[in-house]
Amino acid sequence: MDAGLVGVVLVAAEVAILAGREPGSLPRNWFAYVLGGVMAGAILLRRRNPLAEVYLVGAALFVYYAIGYPGFPPALVLAVPLYDAAYAGRIARAIPVPVLLLTAGVVVSLRKGTTPLDAVDVFLPQYALVAVAVLLGALVRSRQALAAQSQERLRAAAAEQQREAERRLVEERLRIARELHDTVAHAISTITVQSGTALFMLDQDPEKAREALTAIRRTGKEALGEMRSTLGVLRSDGEPAVSPENDAGLSRLPALLDAVRAAGLEVEIASRVSALPEAVDQAAYRILQEALTNVLRHAGPDARARIRLEQADDALEVEVADDGTGPGPGIGPGPAGAGGGYGLKGMGERAAALGGRVETGAVPGGGFRVRATLPVRATLPVRDDRAGGGDR
Repeated sequence: MDAGLVGVVLVAAEVAILAGREPGSLPRNWFAYVLGGVMAGAILLRRRNPLAEVYLVGAALFVYYAIGYPGFPPALVLAVPLYDAAYAGRIARAIPVPVLLLTAGVVVSLRKGTTPLDAVDVFLPQYALVAVAVLLGALVRSRQALAAQSQERLRAAAAEQQREAERRLVEERLRIARELHDTVAHAISTITVQSGTALFMLDQDPEKAREALTAIRRTGKEALGEMRSTLGVLRSDGEPAVSPENDAGLSRLPALLDAVRAAGLEVEIASRVSALPEAVDQAAYRILQEALTNVLRHAGPDARARIRLEQADDALEVEVADDGTGPGPGIGPGPAGAGGGYGLKGMGERAAALGGRVETGAVPGGGFRVRATLPVRATLPVRDDRAGGGDR
């Protein structure tokens, strides 16, 4: 394409030199046509150095006019270099070349006796051609810059969308992992304790053994139901109609307490809770479920647990403390997740997702305590469970 453009400008320049008529000018010779070739050949620099292209054409024109060859419109060979300079964003350093050449032409023409009106008639179209070339180059540059910005924004948006999709995928995997852990760990712990009771009481108190086996069956059915709901999310092609967490709230706390009491754990509860945002309600239940499961697993026989639910204007405080032998080695005091297994970590993640925190640690005199603080945001959907129905 550049070679074709060079050819067009070369033909135009040589024809203009050949057709030039000016009284008192020197006759054209081979050097005049060589200068015309230089003016056209300078276009080959348009992609590498458009500023040098303008300067080279300007220098060739200056030499041509300085020798005294017959004049021709300089804008004819300046249009393409000026377009290139404007397109490259170098027009501020290139524009003095055509301005000086055209202004010098006007001055010389006036000194030779040309009337101002004739000078305007001769040079105004050349100024107009130079202006059109510069504006056209600037316009194409701005449009390509806008197109590049649009492409960059689209790429950035696509990258951000990909990052958001990956983040949501990770969050969903963590949520499902927490759900499965909470469901399975609580069910297995309850079943283990109840099965031990059933084996021990099978001969001594068959009715008590029957109650333990009934509790095992009920716990197993509930765990299977929750697992089916959670696994249904993984198998669903689209968004599930109901999230597996939607049924997990403090309204289920009485059933949870019945299960752990049936497993032999004595539980006391003090609750002052009114309407809660749904997310806080779900998190509070899961934290209580995991904390009571840990009591069943680690507190030892004859342990007792105390639950405190207290709601202030801006936060819900959930506390589970036991007087047993503690959580066992590897689970020390500090923020949830700092030690121990996935249960404590899951509690910490649930609270952190709401902007809250969970603290765990040994109780002076024996036992272990889990304390969670969950911010209450009025803008979230509200679920009115009124857990526990007061002190008991």
